[in-house]
Amino acid sequence: MNFLWDKHNHFNLANLFTLVNITMGVLAVYFITQNNFFLAIILAWIGGAFDIFDGKIARKYQLSTEFGVQLDSFADFLSFVLVPTFLIFQAIFSNDPSIIVAIVMIYYVISGLRRLITFNINANIGEVENYFTGVPTPLGAILLWFVYLIYSYEILTSSFIAIALVAVIGYLLNSKVKIKHP
Repeated sequence: MNFLWDKHNHFNLANLFTLVNITMGVLAVYFITQNNFFLAIILAWIGGAFDIFDGKIARKYQLSTEFGVQLDSFADFLSFVLVPTFLIFQAIFSNDPSIIVAIVMIYYVISGLRRLITFNINANIGEVENYFTGVPTPLGAILLWFVYLIYSYEILTSSFIAIALVAVIGYLLNSKVKIKHP
């Protein structure tokens, strides 16, 4: 079991936590295709918990590597960009898709990907900044799930406002807004 503590092993403990996040994201996509949004959200939140711990484990046990940074961003892209975007589309817009919906969904995905790539380019392995510049993708996902919830519970009844909120959240991913790192 020494491989768990080997910084250069792709299956060290931190990376295994990231792989669980990826697994939860893939399962969430499957359940979204089955219109089981509740289970998809639960799986995504479990993935999010593993995302919190993978970084903490990597820093505590000095397992941070370039491979781990890239793997974590792939997991974030899946779990915090693709899954919530697909959930919003499937739950709110699948019966009445439009070109505007398609453009905003693609915009959100590209914004999330751009944010993650920019983060990776600027990241120093094993270091954590005090502030994020722009909304981090996990927070973006939480905001999208909030849009889903208020639409599902008919607090928000306008699909136009829902898609506008998705666009605003997508914009905030790469904005200059400062968010304190927890």
